[in-house]
Amino acid sequence: MHTQVNELFAHLWQNYLTVTPSADKIHALLGSSQQNDVLNDHIALRTFNLEKVNLDKLAAHFLALGYVECGEYHFEAKKLYAKHFEHPDANQPKVFISELLLEKCSPELQAIVSQLVEQMDPEAVTADNFLYSGRHWQLDQAAYRTLLAESEYAAWLAVWGFRANHFTVSVNALQNFETLDSVNQALKQAGFALNTSGGEIKGSPEQMLKQSSTLADEVMVEFSDGSAMIPSCFYEFARRFPGADGNLYSGFVAASADKIFESTNAR
Repeated sequence: MHTQVNELFAHLWQNYLTVTPSADKIHALLGSSQQNDVLNDHIALRTFNLEKVNLDKLAAHFLALGYVECGEYHFEAKKLYAKHFEHPDANQPKVFISELLLEKCSPELQAIVSQLVEQMDPEAVTADNFLYSGRHWQLDQAAYRTLLAESEYAAWLAVWGFRANHFTVSVNALQNFETLDSVNQALKQAGFALNTSGGEIKGSPEQMLKQSSTLADEVMVEFSDGSAMIPSCFYEFARRFPGADGNLYSGFVAASADKIFESTNAR
């Protein structure tokens, strides 16, 4: 496991860029030329709740770096459970990890996922590079389509494996933009498509968090029986508001996160 937080996030970012070419362009679009003001609010990771690769296995990499568990979330319709983690140094990104509750899924989906994860080396989950190691199994297009018909989340994870599903720009830190609306406007003018599920902006000042996101890039993926264009990762934008204590809210809003998940939906 990594021993330096910044080193881990640098690797996660470089891995993310390999399948999310739009992120570099957005980074340049939003940043000011005077300073590096595009700061990462949080990343999200996806997994299955199988013992070998469950949420706790991913979280262990962050707990070893001083992160602490700060909240849990339930997504009944999507059959997901999630936790978020924060570092004692508030300048470090927050981490949101979710897992698919396989026992709530069909026997067919469970069988496909179990067969995929069985192909993994058990020691892979403790390796330094596990959180950005990608896919550890062979996958054919028929299995992908079967997963996609029931769970977009399962299909995405089967294709992409272990990597940051998205990075998030902290709108609070931007020099050239004060509101999430102005960020969205700049993105649309530059030709980036936004996730409109639940509206372009999810959340409100009353909930102390407003979020928006691009639709995932589409990248050519190699399956065991050919290749196809598949949604990869996306970029999120978060504007946080202060609570009664004057500190910026550091948690997540489940209803908004539920819609953010849909940024990777096939279109």
